Amino acid sequence: MSWNYTPPVEDALFYLEHCTSLIGDEAEGGVDRDLAQAILTEAGRYASEILVPLNGELDQNGARHDGSGVITGPGHKAAFDKFIEDGWVGLNLPEKWGGQGLPSALYSAALEFWHTGSLGFVMGNLLTVGAAETIEAHASEELQQTYLPPLVSGQWTATMALTEPASGSDLGGVKTKAVPLGDESYAVSGTKIFISYGDHDLAENIVHLVLARLPDAPDGSRGLSLFVVPKNVPENGGLTPNNVKCVGIEEKVGLHASPTCVMQFGEGGDSRGWLIGQPHKGLMAMFTMMNNARMAVATQGVGASEWAFQKSLEFAKERKQGKGSGPLAHEPGIIAHPDVQNMLLTMRALASAGRCITLELGDAIDQARAGNASAQAKADLLTPVAKAFCTDSGIQSGSLGIQIHGGMGVVEETGISQVWRDARVTTIYEGTNGIQALDFVGRKLAIIPDEEIIGLVRSFSDVAKDLSQSDTEVVARAGRQLTDAVAALERSQIKIAEYRLSNRGLASQSIATAALRQFSLVAGCAYLGKVTLAAKGQTAPHHRRFRTDLCFFANTLLSEVFALEQVIACGEGILGDLHEELLL
Repeated sequence: MSWNYTPPVEDALFYLEHCTSLIGDEAEGGVDRDLAQAILTEAGRYASEILVPLNGELDQNGARHDGSGVITGPGHKAAFDKFIEDGWVGLNLPEKWGGQGLPSALYSAALEFWHTGSLGFVMGNLLTVGAAETIEAHASEELQQTYLPPLVSGQWTATMALTEPASGSDLGGVKTKAVPLGDESYAVSGTKIFISYGDHDLAENIVHLVLARLPDAPDGSRGLSLFVVPKNVPENGGLTPNNVKCVGIEEKVGLHASPTCVMQFGEGGDSRGWLIGQPHKGLMAMFTMMNNARMAVATQGVGASEWAFQKSLEFAKERKQGKGSGPLAHEPGIIAHPDVQNMLLTMRALASAGRCITLELGDAIDQARAGNASAQAKADLLTPVAKAFCTDSGIQSGSLGIQIHGGMGVVEETGISQVWRDARVTTIYEGTNGIQALDFVGRKLAIIPDEEIIGLVRSFSDVAKDLSQSDTEVVARAGRQLTDAVAALERSQIKIAEYRLSNRGLASQSIATAALRQFSLVAGCAYLGKVTLAAKGQTAPHHRRFRTDLCFFANTLLSEVFALEQVIACGEGILGDLHEELLL
């Protein structure tokens, strides 16, 4: 089940160096190229040497509940300890709290490598990083001093405890209560479900960020407050059990390494919590963590696509079946068949485009933190784009990987099905991709200033123009194809604005998924074009990959943009009078 993973260090490093603001003057927030290369090389080595060999074992023998708590799979604790020892938890967290303070774009690249190695393993770290950022942004100085150093060091881990049995994507129905105890703490009581790493044996303490209602809370999501509720309360120089219990874990399709817990707070005694931020403003504070998680989940999708591609390429070179045709007809494996080549190139193009999008998003976040308002608008716009496109791509690549493996693809012995099984949930958690689409159309396009959106689309057009002037015909053709796609996107943007201005809410909601997908395809192709232009005249393998991925993407995947334009033009008429037919 193990395979030979080659982390795409040079691909990521080249994009960061030539297409983002990351590598440059350290005084301006950049980092030295040698440092970036060293970090990505070591992150890739951790993925290939530790996570890849462990991943299959954690899939087959993952986390379990022994009646009193969660026991992680064989080898999980040792790999986690090595992750902590190497200082990876605090890679992008502030130096003030013991982190390395490195940019989000660099962290995004490292995350992709680790996710290719093991999605289930890395899940826990995502939540710890998000919780640390939330506590720093919204909690009191006292809570920061108490919780941030052990979280950033990896001594403690953290969770995001939102979902309840009757309250999933719509958090307005949360019933967990928080009652003041008179000493600045609160008695938190309720049940939370689908809590990743809600319990485990990896660290001495687990810090839960819990959404709950104060006694005077108004109904709906506006009545939610955010609390830090530790498994063990740090006090008097030690840790006191806090009556936080995991009563079971879910049996899932995938992500078996990651314990998905049912958590009980305040059953048979107080579970003490402390308020983060202002009363009834918990959802606003939690969005700090959720936006962090959405970027991270996007890298899960990229990692899954790369995992599926590399593993399937390895298999296609070795598996002999039939006689091929075309330029690779001489190859002994099934890679000699054009249909297999198409599937492999689709996976690689999706991974490459997703990588470009996540690195652009990470760079925008870094610039926004430095006070760049345009970068903040770009980050806001690209967050749902990255989350939806990359996770959709991960699932598609996993499915293609199974197809390439043929009958052996559905046999667990090969391990390829794990890609699809692990990636399948990524379009669901941290806001379903349908919710990302509604956010994109209903909030981002409506709230972000028009000049920022127009500017971003114009940047796509500029790339297309430069590609069209290439001396290499296949690149010039990709530029012309991208030019046409940008024009279709602009026409669709006008139509979406018409729906909004005429208060046609049903139209906007009906076409939201199509709108987000269309924008994502154009963005992905444009960013592939951007890096191809940067690599002009260079002939290293990763430079040639950029060009190949761009041309294949433009020749095949980009054509969907025009079909989506027709869907968007239909508005609420997509189903015509057929809505009620669903109830028959």
